[in-house]
Amino acid sequence: MRHLLRVSRPRFWMYLLGPFMVALAATSLRPPLEVWLLGLYLTLPANLLIYGVNDLFDVETDRLNPKKRDYEHLLQAGQRRSLVIAILALNLPFLALVPLLPHAWPWLLLFLVTGLGYSVPPLRAKARPVLDAAFNILYVAPGMAAYATLSGGQPPLPVLVAALLWCMAMHAYSAVPDIPADRAADLATVATWFGRVRTLLLCGLAWALAALLAFPYVGPFAVLAGLAYLGMTALSLRSRGPEQLFALYRRFPLLNAALGGALFVVTGLQQSTWPFD
Repeated sequence: MRHLLRVSRPRFWMYLLGPFMVALAATSLRPPLEVWLLGLYLTLPANLLIYGVNDLFDVETDRLNPKKRDYEHLLQAGQRRSLVIAILALNLPFLALVPLLPHAWPWLLLFLVTGLGYSVPPLRAKARPVLDAAFNILYVAPGMAAYATLSGGQPPLPVLVAALLWCMAMHAYSAVPDIPADRAADLATVATWFGRVRTLLLCGLAWALAALLAFPYVGPFAVLAGLAYLGMTALSLRSRGPEQLFALYRRFPLLNAALGGALFVVTGLQQSTWPFD
């Protein structure tokens, strides 16, 4: 179990759970059981699916990336079979949820297609610059599924575009520390394509546009969040050497967690669902 937890990257679970909780804050904090079961799926099972499949298909390139050895997880050859079994055992039962969430199935399908297609050939979006960033819409797809289920409708288009921009920027920013290893492995990504400086500038632009689109829905908080991400971008541009940049990257989940928690509270207060509807 400890091995499976490492593969699932618990520090990144919030990237699926955060949008899900914001969706609840926007609709109802007293959802039916099937929605809570969807939230349960977004812990170990869903994260083991996306990160485990990624590890299975990135064995050769991960060996060249020191981040995988020291900060994330480097899959060993003898662990492959047990990981495949665990992914299937923990994910297949949750397919029973789909008929119970009739408004959510397009978003759940999007999660599966992007979560698997990011790593698995022949699509393997991970090695297709810009598409690799776009496929990270997978992180907000379950949250959109929860919103559709509880509201009976689909999220507003500006919110969808803002979420996509946030996901793309988050992925591109995370890919910047990997540039040397990815180039050594001959892996084309959005960061290797644009280079360090232009990728960071594009991240700042995407976060600024996301804040602009979100402003009508969350007000001044969108400005504060946008400024926080622009501040992280500026610090990253001023960083000297890969060690300093990686030190900033390691704080990136803390920034996302803090802003995500604040967004949950702000959304709940605006929609009168917080602390309880």
